[in-house]
Amino acid sequence: MSGTKNHDYHILPTSINPLIGSVSALVMFFGLVRWMHDMPYGTLIWGAGVVGLFYTFFAWWSDVIAESHAGDHTPVVQLHLRYGMILFIASEVMFFVGWFWAWFDFSLFPSAAEVIGGQWPPKGVEVLDPMKLPLLNTMILLCSGTTVTWAHHSLIHGDRQGLIRGLGLTIILGIAFTTFQVVEYIEAPFHFAGLNYGSSFFMATGFHGAHVLIGTIFLIVCLVRAIKGDFTPQKHFGFEAAAWYWHFVDVVWLFLFIVIYVWGGWGAPVYGG
Repeated sequence: MSGTKNHDYHILPTSINPLIGSVSALVMFFGLVRWMHDMPYGTLIWGAGVVGLFYTFFAWWSDVIAESHAGDHTPVVQLHLRYGMILFIASEVMFFVGWFWAWFDFSLFPSAAEVIGGQWPPKGVEVLDPMKLPLLNTMILLCSGTTVTWAHHSLIHGDRQGLIRGLGLTIILGIAFTTFQVVEYIEAPFHFAGLNYGSSFFMATGFHGAHVLIGTIFLIVCLVRAIKGDFTPQKHFGFEAAAWYWHFVDVVWLFLFIVIYVWGGWGAPVYGG
């Protein structure tokens, strides 16, 4: 019969979400530029773009969930979704490689920039004590890795209450990490502008913090779906992708803690010490 589906792939229907997302991103960019230059209505335009983007996120992912419930995510489609998530995480790895590269370049070759006094950290810079808030945040993220794994194993074994508890604890730990990161930024004895130590520190740790925030939102959505009865031991890629992403965030933080907080501040005066 003409039009009968005789393959395992999912042909997506026409959607306006990509157009809304693109226009919203453009509006947000122009609003941000106007705000940075103290031009009128910059904040308003930026806010409108953000609202459009959040609508796009909600609408687009709602469509993906609806497609899964409709049976469109066949084994072949699920396999490709996994490949896509793996490639996305690989691209995120390379994103952070750039910030680590900058940090190593500054720290291993300080003589290349006379302005920092030929040493790393630069003269006069006080660093954060890695054994205080950074170590606490490291323990928080390591614990969150165990709770999300607990949630995953609970789901596989059909324990929905364990899934919900594990997700809830992971979200609480993620919020705690972000809160302590904000406190650390407020107390930091150096600034973003004016010195490559501060700029490279805040760019690397700040982008990681943004990923923690995104991962927390990812897990909140999974928690809501778990409470509503979504996910089965056989079909739960939405949660699995969130768990992969969260473990990626954990591993990146371990590298940040060792390279930036411990090794990167070695020998410099400690703030408040």
